[in-house]
Amino acid sequence: MSVNEINKLYEQSRAALSSQNPNLEAIGSQVSQLKVGLVKLALQNGQIESDPSFQLLKRSVTELGAELSIKVGDIAAFERYLAQLEPFYFGSRMGLSESKVMYPLIGLNLLRMLSDNLIADFHTVLERIDLEQLQNNPFIVHPVKLEQALMEGSYKKVWQARSEVPTPEYLFFMDILMTTIRNEVASCVEKSYLSLPFDDAKSVLFFSSLDELLKFAQEHQWTVSPSDKRITFKSTVEDTRLFQGENIMKQALSYAQELERIV
Repeated sequence: MSVNEINKLYEQSRAALSSQNPNLEAIGSQVSQLKVGLVKLALQNGQIESDPSFQLLKRSVTELGAELSIKVGDIAAFERYLAQLEPFYFGSRMGLSESKVMYPLIGLNLLRMLSDNLIADFHTVLERIDLEQLQNNPFIVHPVKLEQALMEGSYKKVWQARSEVPTPEYLFFMDILMTTIRNEVASCVEKSYLSLPFDDAKSVLFFSSLDELLKFAQEHQWTVSPSDKRITFKSTVEDTRLFQGENIMKQALSYAQELERIV
């Protein structure tokens, strides 16, 4: 493929991905063709890597791949694409002007790190972003505020942040993050309550519908009583206290045995 042919295929793929009902499988095949075409061009012409227009095309194809990976839910592929984009986004930026999708993709990557609890990596990326962008760019401000809410343990703010995403693509990682939070809250609720009314359980677990709550309850093997409109948890408060009492007894016996050995 020539540079013109790659450019043409890229424009077609970009338009297809932006359409209302994109054929993601077909676009994925086109992205593969684009990447192979770029590699072949670099092998055929060793000087082309220094050509700004080639680097621009290379960046554009990589960004397209990153956006596609979010559409298909391929987190590993998204992570690889963002690693490839680092030379274009930080430092000299390969001598290119700023990309229009640069900060949306960096913001998505920050959300990926938060959803995977990669806090150290999250802050490493923040250190490479201009202060003005950290304070004013909505694509960066959103994950920064989200991380602050997580550090405060304010899960309600995290839930509210879901309705404040700067672009719909952010919802992919927001939903992953909320799933993690719900599982943590569920673990605490099981140990704190015997049961909860539907409305209270729905509120504490940040569900907007009863169907979502009931599905979640089924996944956690909780007992659902439609007549009482209550959920009973498999790990009760009494069970927890009994388990704690058994531990205390075992520790006391162990201490007694140790004292006998000393005497």
